[in-house]
Amino acid sequence: MANTRLTIVVPCYNEEEVLPKSSVVLSDILHEMMDKGQIATDSQILFVDDGSKDRTWKIIRELEEKDHCFSGLRFSRNFGHQNALVAGMTTAYKYSDAVITIDSDLQDDPHLIPEMVAKYQEGYDVVFAVRNDRSTDSAFKRNTAELFYKIMGKLGVDMVPDHADYRLLSHRALGELLKFSEHDPFLRGLVPQVGFPATKLYYKRAPRAAGESKYPLKKMVKFALDGITSNSVTPLKALAVVGAGVTAIGGIIGIVDLIKLCLGFNETLLNGVMVSLWILGGINLMGLGVVGTYVGKVFTESKNRPRYIIQEDDYTPQFNQNNKN
Repeated sequence: MANTRLTIVVPCYNEEEVLPKSSVVLSDILHEMMDKGQIATDSQILFVDDGSKDRTWKIIRELEEKDHCFSGLRFSRNFGHQNALVAGMTTAYKYSDAVITIDSDLQDDPHLIPEMVAKYQEGYDVVFAVRNDRSTDSAFKRNTAELFYKIMGKLGVDMVPDHADYRLLSHRALGELLKFSEHDPFLRGLVPQVGFPATKLYYKRAPRAAGESKYPLKKMVKFALDGITSNSVTPLKALAVVGAGVTAIGGIIGIVDLIKLCLGFNETLLNGVMVSLWILGGINLMGLGVVGTYVGKVFTESKNRPRYIIQEDDYTPQFNQNNKN
């Protein structure tokens, strides 16, 4: 297994501040593994520029000139973090025995990479890197993350708690993962569905080395909703249950109001009718929103537009050249 050809896929979006630091760390780790004979000497670090508006692509090009282990993909515009990961993995799949995905902000401990490769060489197809605590998070983020994983579990979505997108996939596991063709993939929910032997490694998450988080609250909420609606239809089933419950409540209110009217306590049925209308109106609006979300996903998938467009690919020519040599 010493000839394991590894590609480390690193999605980047406006990362000019942190990229010079993270590239050095990743390069040192990769070269040390090469020197020890743990991986092949043509292993690569593949940066995927997700339509950055700063100097990110220029920095990637400079890194390629300094060290042959660096290469890059450049999107024509911003397509999103998950699609950047998919693009990197798809491009690397043909040439790699194993692929590791990691963010460029150095919060996920890159020094775990040699151990992840060792687990792959022991026979594991999937290696999940999992946070051992959330002490670096705010109380709000920590509590909402716990709530999210609980909700996903209740909805029947198989996920690894406290695992983000830091993982290793073998060639065959990656091949099966790439058969999932969702337009907005939720990789944390898809990878466990692939199966094959898997294991976990734990690490302590560090503060961001530089720059700003690319996942503010608004994006985090959207990401969570995408995860739910992409992997479970339970919200739709819950609407039927809520509808039955509201109908029952409305019926009880109507019967009670009618009894009061017959006994002379009420002059009209207006109160019961108004309460029922307010309840039903609120439930209908909520239901339309949930159903609309699912219909919107079907609409997006039916158009079958490309998940991303690659403007420049410096990775594939690099491997073709290596193969000629």
